Amino acid sequence: MEAATEFVVESPDVVYSPETIEAQYEYRTTSVRREGGVLKVHPTSTRFTFRTARQVPRLGVMLVGWGGNNGSTLTAAVLANRLRLSWPTRTGRKEANYYGSLTQAGTVSLGLDAEGKEVFVPFSSLLPMVAPDDLVFDGWDISSLNLAEAMRRAQVLDWGLQEQLWPHMEAMRPRPSVYIPEFIAANQSARADNVIPGTRAQQLEQIRRDIRDFRSSAGLDKVIVLWTANTERFCEVIPGLNDTAENLLRTIQLGLEVSPSTLFAVASILEGCAFLNGSPQNTLVPGALELAWQRRVFVGGDDFKSGQTKVKSVLVDFLIGSGLKVYHVHRELQPPGQQRRAELVSVQEQRGGRHVGAGAGTRERPTEGPVVIKYVPYVGDSKRALDEYTSELMLGGTNTLVLHNTCEDSLLAAPIMLDLALLTELCQRVSFCTDVDPDPQSFHPVLSLLGFLFKAPLAPPGSPVVNALFRQRSCIENILRACVGLPPQNHMLLEHKMERPGLQRVGPLATASPGLCKKGSALTAPNGCTGDANGHSQAEAPQMPTT
Repeated sequence: MEAATEFVVESPDVVYSPETIEAQYEYRTTSVRREGGVLKVHPTSTRFTFRTARQVPRLGVMLVGWGGNNGSTLTAAVLANRLRLSWPTRTGRKEANYYGSLTQAGTVSLGLDAEGKEVFVPFSSLLPMVAPDDLVFDGWDISSLNLAEAMRRAQVLDWGLQEQLWPHMEAMRPRPSVYIPEFIAANQSARADNVIPGTRAQQLEQIRRDIRDFRSSAGLDKVIVLWTANTERFCEVIPGLNDTAENLLRTIQLGLEVSPSTLFAVASILEGCAFLNGSPQNTLVPGALELAWQRRVFVGGDDFKSGQTKVKSVLVDFLIGSGLKVYHVHRELQPPGQQRRAELVSVQEQRGGRHVGAGAGTRERPTEGPVVIKYVPYVGDSKRALDEYTSELMLGGTNTLVLHNTCEDSLLAAPIMLDLALLTELCQRVSFCTDVDPDPQSFHPVLSLLGFLFKAPLAPPGSPVVNALFRQRSCIENILRACVGLPPQNHMLLEHKMERPGLQRVGPLATASPGLCKKGSALTAPNGCTGDANGHSQAEAPQMPTT
């Protein structure tokens, strides 16, 4: 069925007002405890009240690395869609779109209509969201090139599209950024002509002034900051240096070691702006996370999940879900100094996936070989990856899948950045309470709901880290469904799996009359055959003795 654009939930548990959508929601789960070698499972239920503000704000997005491939591509994409641009290519005329965006190109199923067909709506219609065409961009970059020049240097977009976008992007120029050579690859030094001078404390204050200036000059209600600049080296977590919010702020004042990305994170948090880390380094050190908790500001990370990482989380989920024992080798090339972080990310991804099958007898194995990434100038934005997945089959057999993936990285990352900004802003408008705890609260400042969009998703302390892609997507969808009082999407479709239709539904198949199927009569299958749905004849049910 063609996707509709608007829907209303008709339920006594859902109240629409001009200001809010308020929904009563029964959260059902299970608690498990071990007792004498037996697992005791107890179904539990908690009554939630979700309240979502309907007023959509004027939202600004500040990109650290605005002049890079990702930043210039995202800006160009929003402009191209806003201007409804089209351009000729060697395969025909293309039109601007948001393919790759969960919120803009994805759909969700609301249920079945009277004919038993699923009804879909755009993901963005579940709750009021900022329209991507209305976003306002600004940001920082160590290169002084304007956005039109940055777009041309990136060589991501077709020339015909670049020519149309040039006059709209030429006036956009990044603000000076923080440049600390020992944190990024040496090949970036030649383009570092647009930097913030001074001490770390002075740089922090300048970033905060930039955020305030952007918010004021553009007339914005909210600002969200995304790190999409170069990958930094791993930063050691040292007690007394960056392990607490107090120590981290003191470290900045004393000019001790702190990464540029952490400086931007701290500045954003202090200004009350959500910060999202799109690179693999450990930007959000414990001190930054504690500061976010103290200020009740959302943070999320790490590393945009594009290309082969999405494929990895799907394949590993498939292999483990099939009951196979998985050994996984993933190799790429990368400059020295950043390898440790990449290895940690790979281990986290694999362990998060293997935990799904641990109960079925799989055993943990360490990563076989390092994960490395290397920039090859010839291929430009076209990232190449080689992944190998080896699984142990029954009776000692093996199965190996080798996947070569070529993707245009920035065209995958840009819609992810878009979704991150829109979903983070939406979460800022959602509050909830329970019958046990009636005081309204928000989501935890570490916004783990965004895990679908990150390679190494951050989670609140003590929370499970989920890396399976479909579980991550279901989490986002089901939480948004809860906000409008809809049950979680469970894909059971029991009404289509019953021998006799017995579920209430509007339409010709609404109810089954008790007299339609009596003892000894044959069922009529949907395909017109007598017997079951596969056309087999059906024997009479055996007579049960009576007493």
